[in-house]
Amino acid sequence: MSIINDALMPASNQTTDAHPTGDGDVRSASPAVTGSASTDGNTAITPDATTGASTDDRADDDTTVTGTPAAAIASASAARTPRDHRPDDAHSTGVGDVGRWSTRRIAMYALFVALSMAVSFIEFPLMPAAPWLKYDPSGVVCLVAGFAFGPSAAAIVSVLGFLPHLFTNPWGTLMSVLVALALSVPAALIYRRRRTRASALVGILVGALFALVVALGANLVITPMYAHMSMADVAKLIVPVLLPFNLIKFALNGVITFLVYKPISTLLNRGQQ
Repeated sequence: MSIINDALMPASNQTTDAHPTGDGDVRSASPAVTGSASTDGNTAITPDATTGASTDDRADDDTTVTGTPAAAIASASAARTPRDHRPDDAHSTGVGDVGRWSTRRIAMYALFVALSMAVSFIEFPLMPAAPWLKYDPSGVVCLVAGFAFGPSAAAIVSVLGFLPHLFTNPWGTLMSVLVALALSVPAALIYRRRRTRASALVGILVGALFALVVALGANLVITPMYAHMSMADVAKLIVPVLLPFNLIKFALNGVITFLVYKPISTLLNRGQQ
């Protein structure tokens, strides 16, 4: 009777396995179906020749969803979610030139600019032979800002920090801005590549070298414009006055920055937590 019943069954209801079990029975089975979510949100189903499983017709898509098409679509939608739309900390500055311009980052830049403005008024001569050449520690603020937040912060603090002197001494302010940029931006670029003490030291030395060249060149070009001196007269002051003054100035900036930048960076990182 089993043979007769099998023969009377409709052909559409008979699914046989290509591999008999060997005991004379015919195994009935339905191929397994696996939905694979493609990148366009649809579920592409293609039967596997050996296992009967379904695989995605896009071989480069690693997203495989087993179960209902709804689950596949939901997984595909999650995979397509843009990175920019994922939750993020709105106030993450990252101590480094990384991250969005958040309210905290702008506030920290403003703090460093204000500090640079304040210390730019703390001036004193370094050489009795040249009392008109005065040192101020604003370069330290520019360097620390560059190490903490990157070269963009160094540039902003270097430019805006000298604005109070723009109306009283425009030519001297121009030279101070150029020297501060030459000192802090290269140092911040080098330190950003590898945030170690050795990298900070190399950055300070390279920045001091750039700043020294800019300082001497600016004195040769800009000083004759307002000091009623010829370029030859300024050139005579390079070796006895300008060179030693700038060497002492950049040495002080470098030593102070090297001593204080790590504690300040640690304090800034702790303030983010």
